[in-house]
Amino acid sequence: MRYVIIGNGVAAAGCIEGIRSVDRETPITVISEENYPVYARPLISYYLEGKTDLPRMLYRKPDFYEKNGCEVLYGAKAARLDVESKKVVLTTGEEIPYKAVCVATGSSPFVPPFKGLETVKNRFSFMTLDDTLALERAIDENSRVFIVGAGLIGLKCAEGLLHRVKSVTVCDLAPRVLSSVLDEESAAIMQKHLEDHGMQFYLGDTVTEFAENKAILQSGTEVEFDVLVVCVGVRANTSLVKDAGGSVNRGILVNERMETSLPFVYAAGDCTEGFDLSLGANRVLAILPNAYMQGKCAGINMAGGEKVFQKAIPMNSIGFFGLYAMTAGTYTGPEQGGEVYVEPIEGGIKKFFVKDGVLKGYILIGYTEQTGVLTALIRDQTPLDAVNFPLLRKSVTFAAFSPEDRRKKFGGVV
Repeated sequence: MRYVIIGNGVAAAGCIEGIRSVDRETPITVISEENYPVYARPLISYYLEGKTDLPRMLYRKPDFYEKNGCEVLYGAKAARLDVESKKVVLTTGEEIPYKAVCVATGSSPFVPPFKGLETVKNRFSFMTLDDTLALERAIDENSRVFIVGAGLIGLKCAEGLLHRVKSVTVCDLAPRVLSSVLDEESAAIMQKHLEDHGMQFYLGDTVTEFAENKAILQSGTEVEFDVLVVCVGVRANTSLVKDAGGSVNRGILVNERMETSLPFVYAAGDCTEGFDLSLGANRVLAILPNAYMQGKCAGINMAGGEKVFQKAIPMNSIGFFGLYAMTAGTYTGPEQGGEVYVEPIEGGIKKFFVKDGVLKGYILIGYTEQTGVLTALIRDQTPLDAVNFPLLRKSVTFAAFSPEDRRKKFGGVV
């Protein structure tokens, strides 16, 4: 019997390290659809931009699997879970028995059924290293690139391409860029910055039809292009657990131990739906730090240890052409019974969202100092009357905490 991990991303790496922190002997089999060792997926845009290369994209050293006693089945895909017999069945028909299994299948691009999409020859997604390599082969300095989707994935793709092609145009049905991450005021700052660097936007608009190398938008605008990238959104890969009779919603439902509703079946990473502390409800939290921590928690428990992961919150750190946005938590404005505190800064903004006397979320654009302090306030649900919150809004400093709290939270910093 062995541990089986379905997927080979950051959550899988965390799971391997979690297992090996408890059990050094039992073999581990990793089922990897991709033909690469685990790599940092957010770096694919930097590869496209020429700021990194394939070796530097690796998330762990080349001997990671060997040192941890792992067999990796590259180019393999799980077809189903046989929960009764405790086996993973591959698309080839091969059966792999397991002691415990972790589903770390991530997410897949969602491509709406655009009319005429099949007429576009050079169309791509932007989720994996293979997507990036294929896109790179399709572009040159004369390419006009059209990107559908102004979210995190679409804009990072646009940044990676901008100085390698003739033009980059982005459209999105939402009325602002990064609509799932930034509010209206913050998004306007980021959009202007992107436009100043040469991006073109059609927002509050969407494609009604493609005709080979032309997109016809809802507004009637026609956009001609040579290369199309569809970055509308992603969907959690839940089918393995769902088809086996497990509980899923938008993601695979897990508890604080990363257990699914199926016996000996765990799940971690972007395919899961867990409890968001800042929201007080379940949702998919598809971000790299949570994926690793969920994976490690799952691995420890698979191997017989005891671990819980209880303080998940949404977090994002993203930069475009030197301007960085850092966000965390939930944005609770007056309509949700909360308060919003705004601190304008040169070239950016700081916004703090407070409800019931605790910090629920923040948006920082152009400010990156000591943001972990603010994140800890959200995770720990620290009452703001216990800190100097007006001082924290001006400058994130340890001086906003009492000497006792500084010793407890920050390792003796006084």
